[in-house]
Amino acid sequence: MRGATVKAAAAAALIAAGVVGAKASITFNNAITGEVLNLEDAGPEGKDTEAFKKFIETGENIYNGNADCLAKGEQSYLAMCSGCHGQKAEGKLGPGLNDSYWTYPSGKTDKGFFEIIFGGASGMMGPMYGAMNVDDMLLTMAWVRHLYKDKPEDAGEWLTDELKANFKPYDGKTPTPKPSANAPESCKID
Repeated sequence: MRGATVKAAAAAALIAAGVVGAKASITFNNAITGEVLNLEDAGPEGKDTEAFKKFIETGENIYNGNADCLAKGEQSYLAMCSGCHGQKAEGKLGPGLNDSYWTYPSGKTDKGFFEIIFGGASGMMGPMYGAMNVDDMLLTMAWVRHLYKDKPEDAGEWLTDELKANFKPYDGKTPTPKPSANAPESCKID
């Protein structure tokens, strides 16, 4: 009984802190079924970052274009995605992610890309909310966007006018920058 009381108190504290109970202003849907995704299915880790809070309000991934966050996104991608999608998102068992073609066209938006990662897709792509925290999903998305190699006009909504101003297609040779001393805490690597 004591263990249940402690768990209930911990859950109440997380909800009160807004970590678990953060509500999205936009609706996220499963890429295949269209059913509403329950963000509470994911654990509390990563839900307290500025990036995730902004993302569930706007659908904008503030890690896109942030060189300080690329190394952490690369780590997550290599650990969780490269086995199927290739080291540089060129595709293997799963489709390529570094070009303008998307099996699910919603992947051209950050909201749609998140929905695919969080809720899964067809084939072997199951929901990732049990394997990655939501902030790592955003970091991974930013890494994949960094690897984009096609024309900017074909990229989709994620490549904003601000990002287009500095856009260079990924050349496959440029090393991943390490986070600077001023990097957000969520972007620092071990």
